Amino acid sequence: MKIKLLVAILAISIITITGCKKTKVTPAPTPDPPIVPVVATRAELSKDSIFLYAKEIYYWNDALPTYQAFNPRSYTNASTDLGNYNNELFAITRYKINPSTGLSYEYYASDPTDTKYSYIQDITTKNPSAFVADKKSSVDLEGNGNDFGIRLGFYGSNASYTIYATAIYQGSPAATAGFLRGDKITKINGAEYGTNFPSQISAIETALNGTTIKLEGINSAGNNFNITLTKAVFKSSPIYKKKILTAGTRKIGYLAYARFSTLTNSQPEFDAAFADFATAGVTDLIVDLRYNGGGYIETAEYLINLIAPSSLSGSVMFTEHYNTTMQNNQATILKNQPLLDRNNKVQYSNGKIVNLYDYMTNPYSVANNTSKFAKKGPLNSVANVVFIVSGSTASASELVINSLKPHVTVKLVGLTTYGKPVGFFPVTIENKYDVYFSLFETKNSLGQGGYYTGIVPDVSASEVPANTVMYDFGNVNDNYLKLALNSLNLGVPVTGQAKTLSAARERSLAVQSSEVINSDLNNNEFKGMIENRTRRKN
Repeated sequence: MKIKLLVAILAISIITITGCKKTKVTPAPTPDPPIVPVVATRAELSKDSIFLYAKEIYYWNDALPTYQAFNPRSYTNASTDLGNYNNELFAITRYKINPSTGLSYEYYASDPTDTKYSYIQDITTKNPSAFVADKKSSVDLEGNGNDFGIRLGFYGSNASYTIYATAIYQGSPAATAGFLRGDKITKINGAEYGTNFPSQISAIETALNGTTIKLEGINSAGNNFNITLTKAVFKSSPIYKKKILTAGTRKIGYLAYARFSTLTNSQPEFDAAFADFATAGVTDLIVDLRYNGGGYIETAEYLINLIAPSSLSGSVMFTEHYNTTMQNNQATILKNQPLLDRNNKVQYSNGKIVNLYDYMTNPYSVANNTSKFAKKGPLNSVANVVFIVSGSTASASELVINSLKPHVTVKLVGLTTYGKPVGFFPVTIENKYDVYFSLFETKNSLGQGGYYTGIVPDVSASEVPANTVMYDFGNVNDNYLKLALNSLNLGVPVTGQAKTLSAARERSLAVQSSEVINSDLNNNEFKGMIENRTRRKN
């Protein structure tokens, strides 16, 4: 964005002289002199931009104050520009209060100093070879990682807890070394853990951020291990596990899905999995989204169409609702944002750059943001869908669940989901930062949405009950999968069950308590819902 253009926008937006009619009782106040920024640093202009974009496109823009009252250039306490931008964005997200909670819609209970939805990303860290792990992305949406490739979960109490490998990313050092979900970690870099979580967590985090890590414990087969991993760049599949289970004459398809990557990344594996399901005659589907924080709406839409019957084609799937300014096509500031093609290249029409404001007539109306079913794939016999969910199930994952609920038999097993019915697309500033404001709310065909505190499961249970063992994805002994199968009222046992461990080995692998004391450590996957469909020029 050019500086001259920004100054022009600011001059138009903030020069406001208000005159008050004089009376004999009270003299008219002297108006403040107009603020006309003439000289500004790059960082000051960026702070202005973040606020001025929010005033027009932020979903809850109706609660924001004036430029003068907010004073975006006052955010100077952080040691970096990005830190100041994040502080400003945090302040923006505090204004709109959710009446059902008395807190801001973007209040994040796990970390009240952070935002639950909106965030800013330094796009120079997207390349995995230059990857910097932060809370937004340990493995990015395309499966690119640069760490050990092991996700840890902590269960129990502060005084007595168990560390499990809750997921392993394919192609990672941990996967190469043979780690599986359900492996129990007892020592990290030679130190024992599990007795004082508050005092030990810092050392665990430091170890996970190192270049090498030594892990000791008991694997899910009941054998002791002592393995050293070295951090490396890797590419991971979006699917953890695909499996077909048999119960009498019924076939149950199981799919553990990690993230809604771009459609070109997920579609080949989706198509292969659902082709296998169709060939096997699957009538019941279990979709494991317990660690899926979302991703691209286009990919969510594709998965919905793989699951839904062909009879739904042409009917409404879901709608996107932008703020009034956007719906009335008054967010003129978007003229400064080019509409990129699928290769993220600028597009031209009649010699002019196509922008996000007027690439089509009224692009942000509900009518132009209504998605309809269009059946994909050969599986057309699904009668029941069970979703395995947790507090890490967010955004595009919740969109899939909410969109299917009015049309097919849907059950949820696990824990209440994250609660993110809002989505976004990026606004770029300085050609360096992508700002993801919460821009729209999604609703299903019945107008249902607003699950800001999460979607409550039909069958609520602990991931790992006390004195039991964690198992790998697709293992029918896994607590959530067992409950999902029970909810299908199969009437007969599921065949091909995994071999059970000896009682002694089960005791050595079991957790002492089912309480999850920290579900986010080393769980830095993206949580969001990116609109990447209507932004593309036809």
